[in-house]
Amino acid sequence: RLCRIRGKMKRRAWVRRGDIVLVSPWDFQSEERGDIIWRYRRDQAEWLRRNGYLEISR
Repeated sequence: RLCRIRGKMKRRAWVRRGDIVLVSPWDFQSEERGDIIWRYRRDQAEWLRRNGYLEISR
């Protein structure tokens, strides 16, 4: 999926390959595009994995 970083988040967060992000699909082209609305820190991503909210798939 091709996503863009929201303006509010653009200046304060760097997103790299492998980061866990929360995406809001666009109303049109919802299967192809979306906005990144949150980037999880490493400790937050580990918490999500431990509590079953995130599956490990690579």
